[in-house]
Parts: sequence; structure tokens; C-alpha cells
Amino acid sequence: MFVILVYDAGVKRDPKILKICRKYLNWVQNSVFEGELTEGKFKALQKELGRIINKKEDYIIMYTWATLRYSERITLGSPKVEEGFIF
Repeated sequence: MFVILVYDAGVKRDPKILKICRKYLNWVQNSVFEGELTEGKFKALQKELGRIINKKEDYIIMYTWATLRYSERITLGSPKVEEGFIF
């Protein structure tokens, strides 16, 4: 499956969330990740993040697609990091 993950977290937890997300997905820009994951890896990602976030202060959104067949990615401007995944 293809996943786009975005988050907003407290200053103390932000580096921990960043580190976990980078294990599973490609870092696109501040607090935004994307990539292909198996169902098992997706569940592992959710479990790891669930252990460290403060559910009253942090917010994570994950969009998933079974296939990218009908998708298109349009960007404007310069990326903050080198892109690891382009479709």
C-alpha cells in the first residue's frame, strides 16, 4: 500500500516521531512522509508511534491507497530534502 503521513507534535516528541517515520517512509518535508509499505510494516509503524505520542497534544494523519494507478503528484517550489520516491 502507498502511505502519506503528516503529523503535528510537541517539541519533545517531534524528533522521536521523525526518527520512527524515517525508518518506514521517505521524508518529503517537515512532518510529511510518503512511501510503500506492507500491511505488516504499516501496523508496526502505527504501533511504534502509538507508544510515544501524547494523544491529547499530538496529531498524526495517515492516508493510504491500495494502488497508485490513478494518482498524480504535483509539486511547486523547491523540496527541503532530496526526494527518495517519485512516481
